[in-house]
Amino acid sequence: MSGTIQQLQRALRKAASKFPLETENFPMTDIILQVKQEGGELLIFDDNEEELTRCVVEEWIGDTSEDFYERIQPVLKEAILDIKEEMDSLNVLKPYSFVLFDDDNSAVANLYLVDDDLIQLDGELLPGLDEDLEGFWEALSKE
Repeated sequence: MSGTIQQLQRALRKAASKFPLETENFPMTDIILQVKQEGGELLIFDDNEEELTRCVVEEWIGDTSEDFYERIQPVLKEAILDIKEEMDSLNVLKPYSFVLFDDDNSAVANLYLVDDDLIQLDGELLPGLDEDLEGFWEALSKE
């Protein structure tokens, strides 16, 4: 697995290099990570569909399991978090997100959000908030 993480980190760094420091006007974009399930290919785009880089993750080739996209999310997040400082300082206008897309070009998960005041690791900002609010409303209605 560590070879996969290192390979993903190389791809992320290569994508990051496409946003040079000398730029005065930082682009406003998200970072799209599209994984082609059958071929194990990772493509990284900006949200204007301009390809930043691509690589093939051998471990993912031919994986046709139904939970593929759920299983690769922690791996992608680990790769991002291991080089968090670099990913948090891309020359991109904040806030920006790293978003996982599937073969059909559909968003699967928001992997990581970078903002000046907030860093979000999952698609859910405050886990358990819905349950807490539901319990609060039930308690209020019983009084």
